[in-house]
Amino acid sequence: MQLTSTAFQPGGSIPKQFTCEGNDMSPELTWQGAPSGTKTFALIVHDPDAPIAGGFYHWGVYNIPATTNRIPENTPKQSELPGGGKQGRNDVGKIGYVGPCPPSGNHRYLFRLFALDTELKLKTDASAKDVEKAVQGHILGQAELMGRYQKSSKTAA
Repeated sequence: MQLTSTAFQPGGSIPKQFTCEGNDMSPELTWQGAPSGTKTFALIVHDPDAPIAGGFYHWGVYNIPATTNRIPENTPKQSELPGGGKQGRNDVGKIGYVGPCPPSGNHRYLFRLFALDTELKLKTDASAKDVEKAVQGHILGQAELMGRYQKSSKTAA
């Protein structure tokens, strides 16, 4: 599987509009090459460089229909996605995407897409961490897109 974005190149800088210093909106993501038997997709966005144990989870999306191959830019921050799928809580405790906002340094942001053999049975307010745990044992394929971000201002959030 391959995961790409029109917003940034693999290993490249995530543009400001997708961060806390901009509009804090989600970037467009597109994928291809899902394995046969895929029933749903799940997406996790994680900052492993965050200065907290286990890193910081920015986004958890699950039960994306197998017929879907794209999440549009500026996805609404609501539980149910237009066209199917659900968004969980990020580590700020809110539904949907929260953009990069590292307190210091240049952090990596891992956008990980999982092709799953099932629909995940999660409560409505599941966290991104819950989604990551729930995909274990159901992964048919996965793809990763890594972007980087370093704040330009001295304000941490």
